[in-house]
Amino acid sequence: MRHNKHHASLGVTREHRAAMLSNMGASLIKHGRIQTTLTKAKALRPFIEKVITKAKKAAAAADKKDAIHLRRIALTDIRDESAITLLFNEKVKQFEKRSGGYTRIYKLGPQRIGDAAEMALIEFVAAEDEGYKKRGASRKKGAKKAKPAAAEAAPEAPKAEGEAKG
Repeated sequence: MRHNKHHASLGVTREHRAAMLSNMGASLIKHGRIQTTLTKAKALRPFIEKVITKAKKAAAAADKKDAIHLRRIALTDIRDESAITLLFNEKVKQFEKRSGGYTRIYKLGPQRIGDAAEMALIEFVAAEDEGYKKRGASRKKGAKKAKPAAAEAAPEAPKAEGEAKG
């Protein structure tokens, strides 16, 4: 059975998909951001984040042979030696303090004219970027919102008619 084996097929064969993700990943590493369709961007995100994780492990590896092994594994995924060299030697430094979420996808407004595909921009997240705060993290499930201190105080006495006209 094929339980939990789903991935974006992108309407192409397995070989074509591997080549396309490899080329898109190399372009993303070289340029920092690329514009593509939303579906391809969503398929590229886990692919490139696994390669970045290999680069981080190689940077932290104690033995040089482990680092070389991880670099060769990454070369099987992204078949562009200059992109892998750039990632493993320079770009990995910007991801050292991040524990994941190395990319961000922005949906672009107008659809592509030819086939009305939704367009997106995928880019690397900056090292110092904290991202958005999680919603609902401050409140526990079922807890009521705290009332402001002014609302809990005694209600103001109604003003007399003479005072209100002033």
